[in-house]
Amino acid sequence: MNKIPITLNGVELLRTELHKLKTVERPAVITAIAEARAQGDITENAEYEAARERQGFIEGRIIELEAKLANAQVIDPAHLDDDGRVVFGSTVELMDTASEEVVSYQIVGEDDADIKLGKLSYSSPIARALIGKSEGDVAEVRTPGGVKQFEIVDVRYV
Repeated sequence: MNKIPITLNGVELLRTELHKLKTVERPAVITAIAEARAQGDITENAEYEAARERQGFIEGRIIELEAKLANAQVIDPAHLDDDGRVVFGSTVELMDTASEEVVSYQIVGEDDADIKLGKLSYSSPIARALIGKSEGDVAEVRTPGGVKQFEIVDVRYV
């Protein structure tokens, strides 16, 4: 499997979720299965079926998280210095050339992305248009509303 770029914060989010699944969710679903079995006939027991389905989801997510962590390539933006170019982990200040609205985004991994917090996945259309560009460059992004142009005002590695 290929290495997955992820920020320090992203790794911590994955580790926290994995810990919760293993120490809280998994034991709770095992208890729910045992309680449902104690009710007798499990062939028509909705609680049993729901608990087994939940267990399958939890176990699948644990496997997925462990694989992501095993293949994580942790990138600390504070240790980057890419001569002002937009790269994974950098924080970019953009100006929409049409509206002159200024926004700021950090380019992060898919598991760390949260547009409300200004964190863009590196695989998003905006991030793909920005990566490799420098301060002063204009990036064109195809959106459902048409093509938008963003001027890169500042690139920081924090």
